[in-house]
Amino acid sequence: MAVVGSFMRRLGSTIRDIGWSKGLGGWHSPRMAAAERAILERVPMVDLLVEVRDARIPLASAFEPVRHLFHYDKHVIVLNKVDLADSSLTEEHHICLAVNSHNHNSIKQLLNVVKKKAKDLKVGKINDTATILLVGIPNVGKSAIANSLHLLGRIDALEKGKLKHATVSPVPGETTDIRGYKIASHPNIYVFDTPGVLPAEIADEESGSKLALTGAINDSLIGEYNLARLLLAVLSSSNVYKCWEKFSTDDRMPSNLRRRRQFSSDHTQDFIVWDVRQTLLKIISSFQLHSEKEEEMEGLIECEFNALCEAFRISILSEDRYNVVASKLLNLYRTGRLGRYTLDPIPEILVFHSHQEHEDG
Repeated sequence: MAVVGSFMRRLGSTIRDIGWSKGLGGWHSPRMAAAERAILERVPMVDLLVEVRDARIPLASAFEPVRHLFHYDKHVIVLNKVDLADSSLTEEHHICLAVNSHNHNSIKQLLNVVKKKAKDLKVGKINDTATILLVGIPNVGKSAIANSLHLLGRIDALEKGKLKHATVSPVPGETTDIRGYKIASHPNIYVFDTPGVLPAEIADEESGSKLALTGAINDSLIGEYNLARLLLAVLSSSNVYKCWEKFSTDDRMPSNLRRRRQFSSDHTQDFIVWDVRQTLLKIISSFQLHSEKEEEMEGLIECEFNALCEAFRISILSEDRYNVVASKLLNLYRTGRLGRYTLDPIPEILVFHSHQEHEDG
């Protein structure tokens, strides 16, 4: 709907102003600038560049610093968090490689592709040891991929010894230096995990909003309440909520969820997630939205916030109730509990040119 684009541009305008603003604690800190220089210095020294993007925003999450540095045969684009993206869009287009960093088979597929690429690039060379550089913006899951590749490669090689771990966190910017991990033997292949780098200047307002909503920019810079408002606009304009209707033949909670209820303060429990979904379903279904009327969406979002206080067991007398609702709602969205969303169209540039190699690997 057009109104969602308007919400995104309005919030994105604020986000673009924050990028360079040191007074407001903009994300492009001196440390991030130094990390970008270190990555660019390392690029000529490695054999293969693996760019990790977020499957929900394959365009907005592109890693701009290396866009023109590598030939295609030395550059692999990986869309991580495919489990959080709209599967119909991902499967409809033959993406170069879509992965879930926490799924063994998915990482196995990525490791096979990397091995084949490394082998092809080393044909005719004396030194067959290959080096891989993982790059991407913050919070796309580079460290999780590095850990999974390292674990899988170590198991395949039957190697013993202490397992190294890259730091994984939902907060962007946790990786602060470049670290190497062995992921294969015969030939030896090493992957280097790098800090996430986000340019101070974002291409457009909508991209800025998408990056913030998926967690690439620290929530504290924009405000969780502002992000949750955008999330509700996206959710209310999609068709995802309609699939929850089949679970609501009446107003009663399923008995298996009633038996499991424990702590009402834990919003990740199934019975609370069920309440949140049913609350949103009822409110959205009762509204007649028009794509060009922002005031209608504003009114709907206000109703949703008020109703979600009850669903999340938050007192309406609490002065901070909207911020608490926003924090819990964003967490459920980012962990896939509110459905799967792709905010960017799948670009043709991501079609895997070597699709046959992918299948053979």
